[in-house]
Amino acid sequence: MQWEIKWYKFVKKSMPPQFFPRYNLKHETPKEIFINTHKALTKEGGEWLVKTSESCSVVAALVATVAFATSSTIPGGADQNTGIPLLLNKPAFHAFAISSLVALCFSITALVFFLLILTSRCQEKDFAMDLPRKLLLGLTSLFVSITSIVISFCDGHVFILSDNLKHVAYPLYAALCFPIAFFAIAQLSLYFDLVWAI
Repeated sequence: MQWEIKWYKFVKKSMPPQFFPRYNLKHETPKEIFINTHKALTKEGGEWLVKTSESCSVVAALVATVAFATSSTIPGGADQNTGIPLLLNKPAFHAFAISSLVALCFSITALVFFLLILTSRCQEKDFAMDLPRKLLLGLTSLFVSITSIVISFCDGHVFILSDNLKHVAYPLYAALCFPIAFFAIAQLSLYFDLVWAI
């Protein structure tokens, strides 16, 4: 639909300005003809966007829930007298705190973009820039939030393991990157299409 709109705009620019307000024998303008001939494509594109946004918004909501729970949790607890976290001086604690906050922010951002798509009217003009841009930003935010929540989990999990088990856990942490890499590779063609079209 996006390419059809671009083609329509190209044709419109290449024609004399007085041509487009004119009517055909059925008393239709070129814009009305375009809208009528692309109703099925608009409906199909809108349904695909709604399904994609619904699926991604469920994942974003789950990530936001987990990120909220982890961002309000202090690994190792706090000092009873001062309230200062006991593991504050460890680098993994700072990485945990920042990654859980990043996951929370980006998952909520992704959720907002997907809700904007779900509440959109999905008209033919929205497919030119508005909906693809929202989808691109939503998918990017979702990817960042998933990556951040995995980093947060790994940083928080380091505190549970004893020193002699940490060398065993690092390869498992690296294996957690495979689902994220698979998700990124699976969405790469969609990313390129969206960026090229926008």
